[in-house]
Amino acid sequence: MGIDIGTTGCKASLFHEEGRLLSTAYREYAMEQSRAGAFELNPQTVWEAVRDCLAETLHDASILDREVAALCISSLGEAVVPVGRNGEALENAMLYTDERGREQAGQLEEAIGGERVMEITGVPLHAMFSLPKMMWIKQNKPQLYDDVWKFMCFGDYMAFLLTGVSAMDYTLASRTMAFNVTTKTWDSKLLTASGVDRDKLPELVQSGGVIGSVRDKLARELGFVGKSPVVAAGGHDQACAALGAGILSGNEAVDGIGTVECITPAYSAPVVNGVMLRHHFNCAPHVVEGLYLTYAFNFTGGSLLRWYRDQFGSMAEAEARKQGIGVYEYLNATAAKAPTDLLVVPHFAGSGTPTMNPDAKGVIYGLTFNTDASQLYRALLEGVTYEMRYNMDCLKDAGIAVHSLRAVGGGAKSDLWLQIKADIMNQPIRKLDISEAGTIGTMLLAGKAAGIYSSYEEAVELLVKPVGTFEPNPVNGALYEERYEQYKRLSKAVEVMCTYN
Repeated sequence: MGIDIGTTGCKASLFHEEGRLLSTAYREYAMEQSRAGAFELNPQTVWEAVRDCLAETLHDASILDREVAALCISSLGEAVVPVGRNGEALENAMLYTDERGREQAGQLEEAIGGERVMEITGVPLHAMFSLPKMMWIKQNKPQLYDDVWKFMCFGDYMAFLLTGVSAMDYTLASRTMAFNVTTKTWDSKLLTASGVDRDKLPELVQSGGVIGSVRDKLARELGFVGKSPVVAAGGHDQACAALGAGILSGNEAVDGIGTVECITPAYSAPVVNGVMLRHHFNCAPHVVEGLYLTYAFNFTGGSLLRWYRDQFGSMAEAEARKQGIGVYEYLNATAAKAPTDLLVVPHFAGSGTPTMNPDAKGVIYGLTFNTDASQLYRALLEGVTYEMRYNMDCLKDAGIAVHSLRAVGGGAKSDLWLQIKADIMNQPIRKLDISEAGTIGTMLLAGKAAGIYSSYEEAVELLVKPVGTFEPNPVNGALYEERYEQYKRLSKAVEVMCTYN
C-alpha cells in the first residue's frame, strides 16, 4: 500500500505485488490562513483524511479479506508539525509558502553564510525550509517551543500516528535545512546557530527501512485483516517518484510533467559546489541508498496548458466533445506540425530553477497577424521545453550530466510534447506508462521492506515498463538549436526588465 500526502489532498492506493491497482481512495483538504502571509495545514485534518482513505481503500469490495503486507508514505516536504509529548499536533504546520522564518533565515545567513549552508545541507539558504520555521516558533512562541516533543514533517508524523515510532527518512530531513547531506546526520553547526535543540528532532532512517507495524487497535479500526502491516520509511514525493520511474543509477533522470514540471537526475556522490548554489539547485539523498538527487523545476508545465484551455480553448473544448475525445487530445492533434517562430518564456507564476525569481513574468514573442491557434499551442509546449533544456544545461555546468531521460505524469500522455522534448533536448525520451510515479515508488519501498521484492532492480524490472522511445528529429533539432539560443537571450532580457521594474 502506498500513501501520498500533498498540500491539498492525500491518496491511498493498494496494489497486487505484480503491480495491478486493486483499490484507491482520495480526500481533499483546505489550506488555512491564520493571518496575512500565513499558509498552514491542520495536521489533525490531514490525519483524518489519511484514515478515511485507508478505511475506504481497505473496504473496497474487490479486496475484502486480503492481507496487506506493508505500507509506505510519500509526502510534501518543508512543512513543520510541532508535536507534543502525547503525540498530538500542538498547532497547525507552517507550509513552505508561509512568510514566517524570513528574519530567521537572515540570522543564519549572518551566522554561517549561504555558501556554507549549501555545502553542509545541499540546499540554498531559504526561509521556505523547516529550520527557520522552528526558529520562528522559539523566538516568537517560546511556550509552544518548550511544549514541543518533536518537530516532524508530514510523512514521518503520519507514520508516527500509525506506529507510535518517531523516525524521519533522509529525503524529508534534507528539506529541513538542518540535515548534513554528506554525513546524513543532523548538523550540529546549524542547530547551534539556530538555537534548535537536537532532542526535538526525530531519529534519522534510510528510506525503505522498517519503522514498525500499524498499532493493533488502529489496524482493526481501519479494516486491516490478519497480521498488522509493517510501515516502511518513505520519502519526499519527488524522491519517491524517481524510484517509481526506475531511476536507479547515476546520469539517469525522470521528467515529471505535471502541473509543475520537474526533472530529477540521480548521481552517485553529493554535489554541493558554488555552481549548484548559483543555479539554486539542491542536492538530496535518493530513497535508493547510495544515490543523490537534484530537483530542477519550472512552475508552469501542465498549468500553462490549462491556462490556454481556460482562456482560449472554448472552441477546442466544444469540438472535442463533438468528437468524443479529451480537449488536450484534440489540441495535440490540431497543433502546428512544424516548429514555430514563436518564443514563449513560461514564467507565468515566477521562475523556478535556475533563477528562482518570484517577480519573473511570462512572454510570448513573435506574434503576427498570421499567428494562429495551432501555432500558439505548440509554442507553449516548446517554451516550457526550452526552459527545461536550460535547466539541463545548468545541471551539466554543475557537474550533473543526464544521459537517459524518462517521462511520466499527465504531460507524458502527449506524444507531440515528447517528440518536441526529444528534438529540443537532442536526446531520446523514454515514455513510461505511469501517471503517478510517486505512488509506484512507495509501493516499491513497501514491497522491498516486506520481502516481496529482493531488490529495487527486481521490482523495477517487473513493474516499470517503457512503452515507447522518442528519438530526436535532426531537421527539427537544427531549427530548435538556433531558436534555443534566441530563447536564452530573450529570457535574460525579460529577467533584466523584471529586476529593473
